[in-house]
Amino acid sequence: MSRLEIRLAGSGGQGLITGARILFEAFSMEGRRAAQSQSYEPTSRGGFCYSDLILADDATDYPLVTGLDVLIALDQTGADRSAAMVKPGATVLYDERLVTAPPAGEFNAHALPLNAHAVSAGSARGANIVALGAYAAMSGTCRLESLEEAIRRETPERFVAMNLEAARAGFRLGKERS
Repeated sequence: MSRLEIRLAGSGGQGLITGARILFEAFSMEGRRAAQSQSYEPTSRGGFCYSDLILADDATDYPLVTGLDVLIALDQTGADRSAAMVKPGATVLYDERLVTAPPAGEFNAHALPLNAHAVSAGSARGANIVALGAYAAMSGTCRLESLEEAIRRETPERFVAMNLEAARAGFRLGKERS
């Protein structure tokens, strides 16, 4: 891997920026070079939102994505608005209930019950964390232990236990689907 471009996409309020910060922190703890950026429409909830990460072997000269190697779509808005950037051969993880028309293309697509696992872990608002756990297990880009420590660092105390359970549920789901 010389450069890996990852996007978490969906709608405002789904924790996409927090999720990317957690993944960034996990990469950093493992000594990986990463850059993180984000964008959201000027609505408090519901508008298109995404957060991008670039994982590189060396210092990257351009810290924004140019073509996605990984798309994690939590809803149809995120899938639709990011589909044009997905590279052939990329990995696409999406919520099987909230993405009813997944992007079409030459890539590895995985429909996952992200929201269902989040509800089982304590709250539908944890689908972003379930997705991170699933991605970590399926890709091997970071260890579960690093993801858990990043959650402890980046999550408000009252949500730590729930988010740890969501990450573990996602990791188990990702292992099953690998």
